Amino acid sequence: MSSYQSQILEDFERFKHALPDNLEEYILEQYAISLASTYGNLAIKNPFGKASGQLSLNANQIERDARSGLGFAVLKTVIAQDASGAQSMKAWAIPAARMTVEEIIGTRETVRGEKGWTVTWKGRGWSETFEAYLEFFDRALEIGRKNETLVIPSVKYHLPRPDENVWRSSEYEFTTGKLYEVWNKHNASPMPLEKDFSPTLAGDMNFSRERENILSWLREVPSQIHKTSVGPNIHLGLKIFNAAHSDDFQLEMLNMCESTSGQERADYVIYGNRLFDPNKEYEGVSGVAFGGPDLSDRNLSILSQWRHSLPLSATGNITTGKMAFEYLKRGATSFQMHTLFQLPDSEFEMKGGTRTARALHRLLFHPQDGFLLCVLHEKEVRAWRDSISIPEMAAQLRPS
Repeated sequence: MSSYQSQILEDFERFKHALPDNLEEYILEQYAISLASTYGNLAIKNPFGKASGQLSLNANQIERDARSGLGFAVLKTVIAQDASGAQSMKAWAIPAARMTVEEIIGTRETVRGEKGWTVTWKGRGWSETFEAYLEFFDRALEIGRKNETLVIPSVKYHLPRPDENVWRSSEYEFTTGKLYEVWNKHNASPMPLEKDFSPTLAGDMNFSRERENILSWLREVPSQIHKTSVGPNIHLGLKIFNAAHSDDFQLEMLNMCESTSGQERADYVIYGNRLFDPNKEYEGVSGVAFGGPDLSDRNLSILSQWRHSLPLSATGNITTGKMAFEYLKRGATSFQMHTLFQLPDSEFEMKGGTRTARALHRLLFHPQDGFLLCVLHEKEVRAWRDSISIPEMAAQLRPS
């Protein structure tokens, strides 16, 4: 057993009841690894964050996550509206009564039989008023600033159906402008914003049937946001969904993001949202999104082929530090998680602290599947210098 393996095992046991007060400083001092990273091009204290969803829709959740040490948190997706309150995507504003956590088995050839976890819920986006979302955003930013946790709003804007030829720019202008007003109260820097291409789009054949329709969204959405009155102050990320088409088309979607320029170019990409099963029913609703081994297998396969200059935030079955490291090897500098925070208590060795703290303990210090173990092994093989940062690792590891 190497010296760093012994130290990881020792820390894994030591921190079973509480993480060190300054996690990033401890890891830098003890392991000569800097967890400092970037979400898009914005600095974050560590690369681990919460993805948009049911676990980021109130201030208590954000405060618990920030105090527990997350580097960033993406808020529940709000449905865009114009000044009159009209929402073209109103059908996505459905509340979720509950979530179901269950085991799932991989079916793709390279992960067939592999066990994992998935979470199912009926809701889609923010179901309260837009004014309530702005108040929530305001409070979340205050919490984030006190704890050095980056807070990011997520929005679902109008997307034209195949038979539409008009973009409802008023939704983009009003929603983006109001969000930026709140952001600007707390920050002088550009506002990060995730444009959510929900996995449920894959199940709506009126939206996702035509490939060209999807590619047109990827071309036009950045322009719609960047040309708003606050567009120059927006740091825009496109959260790419897994379409109901071939893996080759997924790569075409990513290449579309990479090939655009000017106002049509996003600032970063989030990849990739959950898979969609049109045949599964949940609480009377046909078709549900799912995660697990099939999701990460597809995502990693696509990202291995993508030659990109755009910053990348990864999501999809990140329940171990080893999986986060696999995304790092494909160029990701931040990791968004949702399912991890809902795993059964038996999946966590840490018995004290919040569920978020337990997740960080598992991600970083696990003696077989931990992030530190993977990084230190790679550091030894590649003779990396001490205090190398996450973005520097990603730049050296990603496919060229």
